[in-house]
Amino acid sequence: MATVRSTARPTRTRSSSTARRRPRSGRAPSRRPSKRRSRRSLGTLVPKWWPVALVVAAALIGVAWNAGDEATAPDGACTLPGSGVTVTEEQVGNAAIIAQVGRDRGLPDRAVVIALATAQQESRLRNLDHGDRDSLGLFQQRPSQGWGTEAQVQDPVYAAGKFYDWLVTVPGWETGRLTDVAQAVQRSGYPELYQQHEAMAVELAAGFGPGATPACG
Repeated sequence: MATVRSTARPTRTRSSSTARRRPRSGRAPSRRPSKRRSRRSLGTLVPKWWPVALVVAAALIGVAWNAGDEATAPDGACTLPGSGVTVTEEQVGNAAIIAQVGRDRGLPDRAVVIALATAQQESRLRNLDHGDRDSLGLFQQRPSQGWGTEAQVQDPVYAAGKFYDWLVTVPGWETGRLTDVAQAVQRSGYPELYQQHEAMAVELAAGFGPGATPACG
């Protein structure tokens, strides 16, 4: 009798080990979203922290800048012992001219103090060739406002003399508050700023008196 072969394909029974492997093959894709999430979370932290980092960096740069300024102080500079203000030879020289012009006119020490404080505020006692609009010189006087020519207001002797000319016309200038008297002459947009230099001006003026020991220089 002939053997009849079955045409049905045999079914393969999956072993338990094969069945367990299947889920493993699907784990790799599931890790990628978590990586993307971690990258996004890091990205959201950057905008929050970078302003803080910039502030810290700016502070460190400021410290380094100040240290550099101290290290490169001009030769001949000295610090006034009373007010603690550091002045250069140029500044002391200009202060001496201002004081001498006042004394040559027979003006009291108060006039010299007011003039020195004013020049310190206006130019840091430097004979500047620039300023706000056409302001020039130690007192930042403006040729367009009748103070003199550009050459004149940049001449320390002339500039100091012109300041004293107006100073003595201010009512009560000898006893008035320094910044109020200076403002009456200068007509500044910042009238209160002259007052902060009074201690320095007093110290400098005392050092330029007859027989006095210079406060600096």
